[in-house]
Amino acid sequence: MRADELHPEVELVLEQLAALNALPLNQYGARGARDLFSQFAADVDEPEVGRVHDFTVPGYQPQEGDQRDPVPVRHYRPGKANTTAPTVVYYHGGGFVIGSLDSHDVTCRHICNEAGVNVVSVDYRLAPEDPFPAAVEDSYAAASFVHDNPEEVDGNGQLAVMGDSAGGNLSAAVCQMARDRREEADRRDPAMPIPDIDRQVLIYPAVDARQDRPSWEQNKEGYFLVEEDMLWFFDCYFGSDLHQKNPYAFPLEGDLHDLPPGTVVTAGFDPLRDEGLAYAEKLGQAGIEVEHRNYDDVIHGFITMLAEPVELDRAHEAIQDICENLQRGFGIYD
Repeated sequence: MRADELHPEVELVLEQLAALNALPLNQYGARGARDLFSQFAADVDEPEVGRVHDFTVPGYQPQEGDQRDPVPVRHYRPGKANTTAPTVVYYHGGGFVIGSLDSHDVTCRHICNEAGVNVVSVDYRLAPEDPFPAAVEDSYAAASFVHDNPEEVDGNGQLAVMGDSAGGNLSAAVCQMARDRREEADRRDPAMPIPDIDRQVLIYPAVDARQDRPSWEQNKEGYFLVEEDMLWFFDCYFGSDLHQKNPYAFPLEGDLHDLPPGTVVTAGFDPLRDEGLAYAEKLGQAGIEVEHRNYDDVIHGFITMLAEPVELDRAHEAIQDICENLQRGFGIYD
């Protein structure tokens, strides 16, 4: 699961981070950490896509007449105009505290181009200003809108959810929530908005309340995602340990039957590696088709390292693998 040595390119990245003395992020507070994180996305060469369009979708509606504020999203359309394609709803990582549409812009552009799909990136509310379940509500609202209005994003009706780290958590939570809502609708409210999700792609997802798995102990210091920041993210987002058994907070706690097929990506030098593996195994035990890919010589966050000044060959390799997996799942063949 973990290589004997880090990939040489990853070692250089960690040396650069050490020179900046930027970690732990919590020393800057939420706003300061966001500002620092945004600098990593500045002045990056962005691959061209067919079209980029920012707009908002209606917020989550817990009951009739009660609706949250609109949710900002960014739509990336592949190069071919006047054609429809499957849609991936993407949830960015960042511990539910940092990250934005801009921080994952390059990643979404690569997915759009390499898979030939629409990508709708979701700017969900962040903690500590908006703790759990705000991010889940926004994520579900975005998936519901895309499902109900595919023509708004040039979609053909096929839908996947994808996210990295905290975004992997949200992808899993949205799948479980859609399954649960479908069961409720059968009994109570047939008009309830329910996204029909064809695939879930979870990239080093944070899905478990436990902090005692071997990968946590192995990798809690020195590999970008450090223990002090993980605990801070948890405190900001979850607040109370009462949430630890809530499957929409920690999807590994949930019933994984009747969910969409999945792809789970993990990294060898990542504290979250073992909980990602556990989620993939539990999906399989529930009879869900799942593909697990482990990149054994890289760190948490590597999937976004796609352009200078932080560019990894392994990130490009993983994006290509994920996009090929999406194309197979959607039945897309060049």
